[in-house]
Amino acid sequence: MKQMILAGFGLLLTSGCATLSSTDGITRLALGQTGVVDGPKVTPLAVLEDSRCPINARCVWAGQVRLRIRVTLGSGSREHEIVTGKPLQIADGQLELVEVQPGRMAGQGSDKPLDYRFGFRFAGGL
Repeated sequence: MKQMILAGFGLLLTSGCATLSSTDGITRLALGQTGVVDGPKVTPLAVLEDSRCPINARCVWAGQVRLRIRVTLGSGSREHEIVTGKPLQIADGQLELVEVQPGRMAGQGSDKPLDYRFGFRFAGGL
């Protein structure tokens, strides 16, 4: 009985809006998962491009990840495109896509979309 209650509690924690900030200030989310990123709520919706250099290869260009996201503020929700290394102006601050996991490997098929984890950081205005 105790295990059933704990399992139900764990299920409750993983559904809905999640606050997944770690001690490094990065909020990590999967596709379709909503999390609070130091103010705005962010939901990764779709991977538009993943041209990152595989971790077991040498590349001239490191590549990038382009991601369709939904950002929810007190004024409502809007969809945006965000690119690694390019901060996105949101309200009084900047939202950044600072990490994408897992790394790509040369010679392997494309990652399943559900395997992705995206790390976001928000730097608010003064």
